[in-house]
Amino acid sequence: MLLSQIIRPNGEVAVVAREGTEAAIVRGAASTYALAQEAVISGRSLAAVVAEHGLGEAVDLLALAAAGQLVLPISHPDPAHMHLTGTGLTHLGSAATRDAMHTKLDGSESLTDSMKMFRMGLEAGRPAAGEVGVQPEWFYKGNGSTAIAPGKPLTSPGFALDGGEEPELAGIYLIAPDGTPARVGWALANEFSDHVTERINYLYLAHSKLREASFGPELLVGDLPLDVRGSSRIRRGDTVIFEKPFLSGEANMSHTLANLEHHHFKYALFRQAGDLHVHMFGTATLSFADGIAAQAGDVFEIEAAPFGLPLKNPLAVAVAQKGAVTVRQL
Repeated sequence: MLLSQIIRPNGEVAVVAREGTEAAIVRGAASTYALAQEAVISGRSLAAVVAEHGLGEAVDLLALAAAGQLVLPISHPDPAHMHLTGTGLTHLGSAATRDAMHTKLDGSESLTDSMKMFRMGLEAGRPAAGEVGVQPEWFYKGNGSTAIAPGKPLTSPGFALDGGEEPELAGIYLIAPDGTPARVGWALANEFSDHVTERINYLYLAHSKLREASFGPELLVGDLPLDVRGSSRIRRGDTVIFEKPFLSGEANMSHTLANLEHHHFKYALFRQAGDLHVHMFGTATLSFADGIAAQAGDVFEIEAAPFGLPLKNPLAVAVAQKGAVTVRQL
């Protein structure tokens, strides 16, 4: 089952459930977040809660997407309680691009820190069920204010040196009243980043990741396929300037999803009741690695069959602020 959210002409949000090509409004659902709360509090599955609500009016998701009526498939009523985070160097093959970005220039044979981290994942990122493996690279992107709806522009700040796509899968989680993380579902994500800033020095990774991100437009409820195969492309006007397949799912990863989830939620900070988490699991495919520099107006497209509609976002570039940000003394 796939879930999405739309904006009605009257401004109200409606939840849409889809099986195959048939999509319909979920009756009596104020939001996907409300349905997830209902599921986690009652101890039922999200699919069971949707079935109990029942489906009403049929809708044309493609037409709604073209009309700009699709929004994030889930969001928090208070954006400060929605966390966008991620892990890197988690996919087989993902070290090559990062290693090239961070290669030491002293001519030595020593491994880069990126390659060391990747090797750690290969050796100890897939522990047995119930056991803890090596921790991955982890980064913070922002809160709900940096989550951009499908179809809306991803804006690169004026001080950025690059604005590039990262086609990924994201796990969506709601924290139960007792502090237990509950997985709502899975979604396509564009973990939009500044790769030029990161290339200057790997210690700038934190700066390079503090950017907007988008996910959706549909949320996959249930098990994630072990082998996910999709496509990432960039359109410039009527021309596709970049297109490449991307692989994800545990069959293509150096870490298990359970290990990545553990190392995020082991922090009590991320187990606050009612909070929503969008955790992105990394990628091995970047247009930046092929020498592409995205420009304002380019459109990023990410798609994979299990996730329904493709995730599309144009690139916008903010005007650079003049001078330094100043702080007012109280």
